[in-house]
Amino acid sequence: MPRKGKKPERFTNYDSLDYLGSEAKIAAYLEAALEEGGDDPAFLTRALGVVARAKNMSKLARAADISREGLYKALSGNGNPSFGTVFRVAKALGLKITVSPEEKAA
Repeated sequence: MPRKGKKPERFTNYDSLDYLGSEAKIAAYLEAALEEGGDDPAFLTRALGVVARAKNMSKLARAADISREGLYKALSGNGNPSFGTVFRVAKALGLKITVSPEEKAA
């Protein structure tokens, strides 16, 4: 029970998209998702979905030449987008997909 004169604290739900205000933050977020997600492609797909929402899903869908509904579905936790879709979304976001050798433990 709150003390007299003090208002109860209010909390909001955490949403990563609130912290993706720059291209550098978006790139760092996606890199972290790749590292954290391990071998789970759905983890990266969901992270791309968060970035897409942060960047305006409708504009991104037009730029990637995908319907908005199709993009929502593809980038949901249940989606299974083709590599072509992921590639087009990355390009529409101004991102470049690169490949580097995996670091092996000695």
